[in-house]
Amino acid sequence: MQKVSPGGKRRMDMTREDFAEVLRRIALLLELKGENPFKIRAYRNGAEAVETFSGDLVTLARENRLDGIKGIGDAIAAKLHELASTGRMEFWEKLRENFPDSIFELFEIGGLGPKKIKALYDAFGVDSIERLKEVCESGEAAALPGFGQKSVAKILDGIAYRESHVGIWRLGDVASIVSEILETLRAHPATSRADAAGSFRRGKETVRDLDFVVATKHPLEILEFFATAPWVAEVLVRGDTKCSIRLAEGIQCDLRAVSNANYPFALNYFTGSKEHNVALRSRALKRGLSLNEYALTPVEGSQAEVPDVFEERDLYRALGLDVIDPALRENTGEIEAAAEGDLPTLVELVNLRGTFHNHTTASDGCDSLEAMAEAAQELGLQYLGIADHSKSSFQANGLNETRLRAQIEAIRRLNETFDDDFQLFAGSEVDILRDGSLDFDDALLGELDYVVASVHNAFQLPEAEMTARILRAVEHPRVTMLGHLTGRLLLQREPYAVKIETIIDACARTGTWIELNSNPWRLDMDWRWWKLARERGVKCVINPDAHRCAELEYLHFGVLQARKGWLRRQDVVNCLPLGMMRETLAAKRLARS
Repeated sequence: MQKVSPGGKRRMDMTREDFAEVLRRIALLLELKGENPFKIRAYRNGAEAVETFSGDLVTLARENRLDGIKGIGDAIAAKLHELASTGRMEFWEKLRENFPDSIFELFEIGGLGPKKIKALYDAFGVDSIERLKEVCESGEAAALPGFGQKSVAKILDGIAYRESHVGIWRLGDVASIVSEILETLRAHPATSRADAAGSFRRGKETVRDLDFVVATKHPLEILEFFATAPWVAEVLVRGDTKCSIRLAEGIQCDLRAVSNANYPFALNYFTGSKEHNVALRSRALKRGLSLNEYALTPVEGSQAEVPDVFEERDLYRALGLDVIDPALRENTGEIEAAAEGDLPTLVELVNLRGTFHNHTTASDGCDSLEAMAEAAQELGLQYLGIADHSKSSFQANGLNETRLRAQIEAIRRLNETFDDDFQLFAGSEVDILRDGSLDFDDALLGELDYVVASVHNAFQLPEAEMTARILRAVEHPRVTMLGHLTGRLLLQREPYAVKIETIIDACARTGTWIELNSNPWRLDMDWRWWKLARERGVKCVINPDAHRCAELEYLHFGVLQARKGWLRRQDVVNCLPLGMMRETLAAKRLARS
């Protein structure tokens, strides 16, 4: 059965993510129409309930068995049943008729929320980025209550930033698409083997397109299957060995169908990077061999023997190299390290024993303390740190002193119910204020197991001032780790100006950990800095910044970025088992106090 995606196009295999997105978009449109706030909240709560439900919600919806699920009332349950069983939701489709799909693009612009979008829509009929740009540049928007010149300038900056990143996608946004396409290709009877390639396989934080390589004896059959699949919105190119399509989401996908003998070479070549490929070809030539996307052959006149290559690892060995993980293939020293047998044994997801930067309903999270603890245990983690926002993050319902102390006590009580193989750690994501001081006094910070220090405002400070601000936090004896060091939001907000190397050096001196924030919108600190941090002796802590149970799985993206940064198990502090982590946190508090 095909389905209606949030954008209105039909796809196959309805998912809980589609349910949640439809409900969330209904809430946005109801807010633009000025509907009852309780009704709007019901749809938002429904979206969160869908995302966090642990069972097979799609099947339950199809069978009309959603009764009793917290957050999903009778009206929403009936609509989800309709969507799951027919691929349509009449209420959603009628609501969408009042607005162009382009209106959802407005929510991607920094500085715009539902209230401001509604004000712009009501006053000027702003329903697209093009129209938004017009009213901002004309000065009309600045005259609206709650806007002003500074707000409009920020909106225009957001539009310019978005325009400069058109056609680029976040790694996390395409991961499920890649998984679905790859699973379908591998299930085809004409497929011998198949893999994703390109920048996605290398774990780049953003990608421009998706690449797939299939080994097959029947390339035309595979290409026909790919070109006519339900997810295809447009066929761009179709030949004897390649097909390029565009998905309904807008991203281009390229498929190469090759023989089994050509497969290792094609997979390696189309994985890239270009710079890595050039270095490999140069190394091959020095050995009297010619390497391209289809084969490794002797250079004309060369007597060089060509070893058998059945797998990608055989290709590297044929060139006298250790196998180079796709994450490292950026020509940043991996060829030389592979030649010397000096490649790191990279950290893996199974190495992680716990994580620290996570939120609950106490601040802006969607799940309770108990639910987050249960989800962490289901993932096999031995410990979970709770770090809700501090009081200055009022927009995130940050905790004041009284509420934080109550949460510390709640964590202590809950820990008494666990076996000795799991523990919650009590922390806080404490705002680094503009002058570099922290949001809580030293006495309260000393009651915590750990402290995550993060910047959440005043992003436009000059580089020297921002660097000094963060350095003061690094020097604070109660700070355990820095959260999302540069504040970037991929494809939405640039990093703020800060001298990263200076911060790394300060963390090395003070023993402060630096977070690798695994949220696909952040992936911060950038992988390009981690090799330097490792060399300076700075420890990485991979955190999901989870605001709901399901987001604990963002750890996967963090590990992938850590691998790109050449990090090993011993470089990532939350690879420590529970007992050693207890000792490490205790020793860290004692040493810095």
